[in-house]
Amino acid sequence: MKFMKKALLVIDVQNEYFTGKLPVTYPANSFENILKAIDFSIENKIPVIAVQHTASTPESPVFRKASKEWELHDEIRKRPFDKLIEKKLPGTFSGTDLENYLKKNNIKELIISGYMTQMCCDTTSRQAFHMGYSVKFLSDATGTLAISNDAGTVTAEELHRAILVTQAMRFAKVMKTDDWINSL
Repeated sequence: MKFMKKALLVIDVQNEYFTGKLPVTYPANSFENILKAIDFSIENKIPVIAVQHTASTPESPVFRKASKEWELHDEIRKRPFDKLIEKKLPGTFSGTDLENYLKKNNIKELIISGYMTQMCCDTTSRQAFHMGYSVKFLSDATGTLAISNDAGTVTAEELHRAILVTQAMRFAKVMKTDDWINSL
């Protein structure tokens, strides 16, 4: 591998985004690209860090610990990963031992994959950038869904694109999974 030691973050690829209340819809091939990034990382001895979101309250309608929706997707669980991080906030560094693990293993570059683009992936990428890590953000191995709330409505494609454009402005190098693989 070139340059600095890397790790692939696989953020919140949990059943909630497949069979639960928050089905990811865009990009359509995000899950396949997440699996491709994991398989490539395993084959090339790039550490894979699985991240699992847990609701902060037991009565939460989503990500309730020990529920079927909270579990990592079966395809993630059947692949080996080097570390599992359980988090309760959008940022993977917040309230976890991720930073200690990265320092202990001399990891300087993080590759972001997983769900949701605008929440946990975006927050984790920004945190990593602020802490001095080099960040690659896999545009087709992250994903989201359409959102409607009191502030308005946005399609999944618009939301995903806006976050990618913002990430590329300062926080990360945004790339497709195949381009990342071919760059190594």
